[in-house]
Amino acid sequence: MYQLSIVLLSIMSAIWPAPEPPVSERWHAWPVAQIFPATVPGVSPSGARVTYVLAGVAPEAPCRTAFQPAAVRRGCRVALRATYADSTQTFVATVGIAVLDAPGRDYCRVGRPATVRPVAFPRGPAERFGQRQYFAGVVLRSDERYVVATAAGYADGRPYQRGDRLAPRLRDTARQLATELHRTLTR
Repeated sequence: MYQLSIVLLSIMSAIWPAPEPPVSERWHAWPVAQIFPATVPGVSPSGARVTYVLAGVAPEAPCRTAFQPAAVRRGCRVALRATYADSTQTFVATVGIAVLDAPGRDYCRVGRPATVRPVAFPRGPAERFGQRQYFAGVVLRSDERYVVATAAGYADGRPYQRGDRLAPRLRDTARQLATELHRTLTR
């Protein structure tokens, strides 16, 4: 009888999978690979179709450690960050997800905004990516309990220089990446 119950439960769970967790709980209910997929399709600053490849995922961190102070408001529980490189390994972008206690509002800035702090990962295209290297960023707030921010720059470690001609196009790329990961988390 006991074995029959286990078999029936197994069959029922295969037929009726567990319900999807509410959007506000996905950050800790989903596996990391679902929050930060191994690849994300996109467009490079030159306009070419590329794939953004996951370079690494940082451990959960306090918001004040993972984000610059003006990027997120009070009520931020925790920050999740990952860094992606485009398939040509020319550009890198750190994507940060701030988990909020209450929903935020839409927000977007241009230029070099206060944003997520870049995360470098050794032995790869994001090895030399840091605070001095990002030159474009985007902060997206929505009606959900997440703020998604990106900091993007060159993979070769080139530091930020005001007026870089690729900044507007890289900002668009950073926005695409932030939007895609936000959509994945909230749809």
